[in-house]
Amino acid sequence: MGGSKSRSKGRAASSDAEQEEDRPLMKKPKIDSDPNGSLQVARGLSSKEAKEKRHDLQQRAQKQQETVEKFLNAGKTKERRAHLALDDRNPNLEALNDKQKLALQRRRKRGPTNNNKVLRHQLERHETKRLEAAVKAAEAADILQTDQAGLLEPENDMERTTSLTQTELKRNYLDDDTARHIYNLDMHQSAPYGLEYDRSGRYNIMYGAAGHLAMMDCHQQSLVTEFYVQERVRDACFLHNFTLFAAAQKNHAFIYDQTGAEVHRLSDHSDPMALQFLPYHWLLASVGRAGWLKYQDTSTGALVSQHRTQLGACRVLRQNPTNAILHAGHSNGTVTLWSPAQGKYLAKLLCHKGAAVHSLAVDPTGNIMVTGGADRRIRIWDLRMYKETNSYFVRGGVPTSIDISQRGLLVVGHAGQTTIWNADALHRKTQDPYMHHGMPRCGPVETVRFRPFEDVLGIGHSRGVSSIVVPGAGEPSVDTSEYNTNPYQDAKQRKEAEVRALLDKLQPEMIALDPDQVGGIEESDPHKRLERLQDLQEEANHNKKAPKKEKSKKRGRSKIQTKLRRKHKNVLDQNTLKLREAREKEKVAKAAETKREIAPEAPKEQAPSALKRFF
Repeated sequence: MGGSKSRSKGRAASSDAEQEEDRPLMKKPKIDSDPNGSLQVARGLSSKEAKEKRHDLQQRAQKQQETVEKFLNAGKTKERRAHLALDDRNPNLEALNDKQKLALQRRRKRGPTNNNKVLRHQLERHETKRLEAAVKAAEAADILQTDQAGLLEPENDMERTTSLTQTELKRNYLDDDTARHIYNLDMHQSAPYGLEYDRSGRYNIMYGAAGHLAMMDCHQQSLVTEFYVQERVRDACFLHNFTLFAAAQKNHAFIYDQTGAEVHRLSDHSDPMALQFLPYHWLLASVGRAGWLKYQDTSTGALVSQHRTQLGACRVLRQNPTNAILHAGHSNGTVTLWSPAQGKYLAKLLCHKGAAVHSLAVDPTGNIMVTGGADRRIRIWDLRMYKETNSYFVRGGVPTSIDISQRGLLVVGHAGQTTIWNADALHRKTQDPYMHHGMPRCGPVETVRFRPFEDVLGIGHSRGVSSIVVPGAGEPSVDTSEYNTNPYQDAKQRKEAEVRALLDKLQPEMIALDPDQVGGIEESDPHKRLERLQDLQEEANHNKKAPKKEKSKKRGRSKIQTKLRRKHKNVLDQNTLKLREAREKEKVAKAAETKREIAPEAPKEQAPSALKRFF
């Protein structure tokens, strides 16, 4: 018994080399029989290897000292502080309780033991792992949280970025993770296809005129759901998150979930042509062939309002992301701005005289609107002044679709081509576009949409869907404080975001042209508020004259001739205009005669010399 105890103590106190000698010999697998190293068991780092690795990590961490220290301090826990406090070399009495302090005193009396050596080895390996995790996290933060987005720049004045094709870009300039976003999906159907991305940019929905609907996970490039509705699909959009989406079909609008099951049929939205979802108000808006614009509350299921545009068929409907105003493009070349709180359009712009509006887009700042018409013109409008700033002529066909990226890049789909303009093209006239992508035998382009938070452009055409890479298009950093914009959120985060969005939901009456109207504070003093309202009324009615009330000079009932004269008093026709012009001429002639009759006396200098004595 004594010998066994002495051997166990000696084995515990021996070095690593002595432990390897006491262990039984094991047959090591041959290198040839295990080329991949699958039979070798990873036993972790020894204390010596941990020290060497930590020395290399410290050299790498010197370049990013502040970021690494931030991640190191965030990883400190109570258990780690207790382990450090138990170390004899670095005692921290504040992090210990009474039992741990008593154990530390006894250990110091006994002197260093083998347990302290084992603890030091564990701490060495633990510190190495923490430092390695902090260095990797700092490097990942530098890659993900970039200050500037990528951009194509020519090396000399003779080079043009439009000559760079997607094949050359994929082969020579992109890494494997980015190059996989360049692909073509041939649907083998003659019906045109469109697509739409959700707010996070992870999922997209593809819809075809033949009734094909499919949802795709863009990160994994796999189908989430796919089904046929056996009727034409004109437009589709996601609702508050990717679990629900709406489709504008031949007769009505339908809502489906991520499995493809029909959740609801919106029978009030008859013959819809375009759909838009307002995420902060939970409103689904649709415009039909008859020109009716309808708002449906997706949280309660109630129809909030419906307005008749009275401008004919409308196929284009886009929203302003800053104030949730809907921009509707009509066949007579006009664009109207709508709010669910007003029964009439808020503003009306004649964008394309004598040509229908085929496409429309609003930039993320809400100050610039771009329209494309049947006259092959792209016109850029400043919404602060409602004036046209510049325009471009499109070669090859009518601009069927327009979109603006998060970084301000403008894409135009026309015929079988896609042209991308730089952000400067929205503010001043530029000569050459940024990029160009041709798709032979795939025109016309049905839809072009930039993918949020990615340098990817989705194109829907007559043969399917294509995806290309546009450097500098997406925002480099994801704003996870926004609702449902985190592409990596799990089910719990998605439910929490949905509840928060419902609690912070805005009322439809808050949608107005002035985005600062929401959240403003009115003066609490009722007298100041009344004076301010009176000043506004006086300023508005300053140039208006009060209408004269017609006196009733007859007793009893009025004659039918008097009633008709009163009814048609404000009706303007050709005879009325001629009569008014004649009356104005008579007034001018009478005024001239009156001036001649009452002429002022001639001064003394102009009078004859014989009559000057009378002045």
